[in-house]
Amino acid sequence: MPREPQNGSEKKLKRAGGTAHPAKARKDKTQTATARKTTARKVKETRAAASAGSLPVPSRQSSVAVIGAGRLGSALALALNQSGYAVVALVARRAARARRAARALSPRPLALDATQLDLLPDTVDLILITTPDDQIAQVAARLAALSAARRATRQPHRRPRVALHASGALVSGALAPLGAHGFSLGSLHPLVSVSDPAAAAGARNLRGAFYCLEGEARALTAARKIVRALGGRCFSIAARDKSLYHAAAVIASGHTVALFSLAASLLALCGLSDARARQVLLPLLASTFDNLKSHAPDKALTGTFARADLSTMRKHLAALQDAGNIGRGATAVYALLGKRSLQMAARRNRFDPSVAAEIALLLRKAISASRGE
Repeated sequence: MPREPQNGSEKKLKRAGGTAHPAKARKDKTQTATARKTTARKVKETRAAASAGSLPVPSRQSSVAVIGAGRLGSALALALNQSGYAVVALVARRAARARRAARALSPRPLALDATQLDLLPDTVDLILITTPDDQIAQVAARLAALSAARRATRQPHRRPRVALHASGALVSGALAPLGAHGFSLGSLHPLVSVSDPAAAAGARNLRGAFYCLEGEARALTAARKIVRALGGRCFSIAARDKSLYHAAAVIASGHTVALFSLAASLLALCGLSDARARQVLLPLLASTFDNLKSHAPDKALTGTFARADLSTMRKHLAALQDAGNIGRGATAVYALLGKRSLQMAARRNRFDPSVAAEIALLLRKAISASRGE
C-alpha cells in the first residue's frame, strides 16, 4: 500500500522523534534514573511508615466521595486522605462549605454543593454519606436515580461499589435504593465525639477510635479496611440491634454531658460562677474516667452509694428538694442513677440489709414523686 504524503508538521515531528542528540539522550536517561530512584525512595519510606504503624496503606488506592461536609464528614475526609485514600469529591449543602473542607486535602478534591451530585465522577469506588440522619434516605434515592440515568447513557461502572453511611441510629437499609444499582450497603459509625469544628482535630479523634459496623458482606469488608487504615478497632452488630447500640452510645456520651451540665448548675447555686463550676468539676470527671479505664464499673464506683451511706443520701435528697426547679429535676436523675449505683455496689459489698432496704425505699419514693409532677 503506497504511503500517504506527509505535511510539513509531520516531517518536523518525525525528524524530532527520530535520532536524538547524544547529549540530550544522556540527559533524558539521567532524569529517568533520578525519577526512578526518587519514586523507589518514597515507596520505601511509605512502607517503613506503614510497618511502624504510623501510615497504614490500603492494598489498592480506593476513590471516595464524601457527601456531607459537616464536622464529621470533613474530619473523615481528612483522615482518609491522610491514610492513603483518594478523596475525589466533597459535597456540602453549600459549595463554600465544601471548598473550605477541600482545602485541607491534598490533592484537592472536587467541591460540590447539594445540587451537583450529577457531577460526581463515575470512577468512585466508595460513597460515604455523612449527612444528618433525616437526609440519608433522600440522598441515597437521588444517587440511585442518577445512577439509573447514567447506566442508560454510558457504560456501567465495572468495579463493584460500596455505599456507607455514618449514622449511629440508622441501619444500612436506609441506602436501599442504591442496592438495586450494584452497590453493597453498610454503615460505619465512629464511637467518638467529633465536636470541634476544625477538621484536623476531628481527624485526630477518629484515629484509634472504635467503629460500629453493620451491613452486607462486601460493604463490611470495605468498612474494615477503612478502620484499619485509620488505626482504629471495630465490631459488628445485627441491624435489629442498631437502635439499642445507639441508645447506649447516647447514654455514655450525650447523657454524660447532660449530667455534667446539671451538676455544674447545682454547684452554681452554691455561689460559683458557671465557668468556675465547670472548672472545679472537670478534674473529678477526669479521675472518674481514669478509674473506668483501669477497673470494671462495679469497682470504679465511689461515693455515697458505694458505701451505702444512708445519712448522707438523706441530706442530698433534702438539699435537692430545696434547690428550686433545678433541684426538683435533679432529684429524679439522682434517684434513678442512685438505684443503679446501689445495685452495682451490692454486687461487691455486704451491706446491712436494713440500711440497703431503707435506701432503696427512699429512692423509690423520690422516683414516684418525680413521676407524679
